[in-house]
Amino acid sequence: MTSICVAPGKVNLSLRILGLRPDGYHDISTVFHAVSLTDEVRVTRGGPGAGRVVTTMGERVESVPSGDANIAARAALALARVAGMDDPDVTIDIIKAIPVAAGMAGGSADAAATLVALRALWGLATTDDELTGIAASLGSDVPFSLLGGTAKGTGRGEILTPVLTAATLHWVVALSEGELSTPEVYAAWDRLAESGHVVASSADVDGPLLAALRHGDPREIARHLVNDLEPAALSLRPSLRGVLDMGLELGALAGMVSGSGPTCVFLAESRDAAISLAAELAGAGVARGVRHAVGPAPGARLVLSR
Repeated sequence: MTSICVAPGKVNLSLRILGLRPDGYHDISTVFHAVSLTDEVRVTRGGPGAGRVVTTMGERVESVPSGDANIAARAALALARVAGMDDPDVTIDIIKAIPVAAGMAGGSADAAATLVALRALWGLATTDDELTGIAASLGSDVPFSLLGGTAKGTGRGEILTPVLTAATLHWVVALSEGELSTPEVYAAWDRLAESGHVVASSADVDGPLLAALRHGDPREIARHLVNDLEPAALSLRPSLRGVLDMGLELGALAGMVSGSGPTCVFLAESRDAAISLAAELAGAGVARGVRHAVGPAPGARLVLSR
């Protein structure tokens, strides 16, 4: 038997850091937006005693952990525990289109897709709410990878409220050389905060963005995009400033570092504008690759179970 699930990457339309928590995480207020770059996860029953066998295919997957160190394997173990299963044997094949360690929640998408695919493969009665609880235990972005669409996230990002939007947004995604780890970028933000170069945000400042999403005008939305982590990412990778400047010079409505980076994303006015911008950015040679993505996209969804 095989089950196949796909799950989307994300862009943070707003990412505001509210402060450091006692548990070492940061309280945030964010507006998640799922986009059409998706990873595909295929799960099959493994041989007795095989454990979790994880293979990852795609661009730049050398740094993706294998076996039980992979978040997809941890998702399998977490779901099995809730279902009362003992040390499940499963093969997990991941085909990546979401860039690795790029601030677009590719690992979270893999975990979410694994949960949905294994629920089907194992014939479990686990509810969506129970699946969301398991997702939150795996990582701050995993619940949104299940939900998809556009949503307000609070706490560590795991407390979600769907956001009404009339917009179909076209993004150009500029892939960077190298990677940035999320903990490393948050640590850089802490250093900048200690030195007074950045300050914590308020949780209640996204009203104009939410109103713009309801109206659906990309130009209005572009005026309210913000990422508090961008200064930290730029401090670690100053070359990203040139990428952002180039995208704006070529006509993007707005540009920002995606999440913790190092991917840069640019909002275009239309599909045609995004295709043109993607071609010009690719020709400018400021990124190792360029993608066109559309949002909002659905969350983790089963595409085959047999």
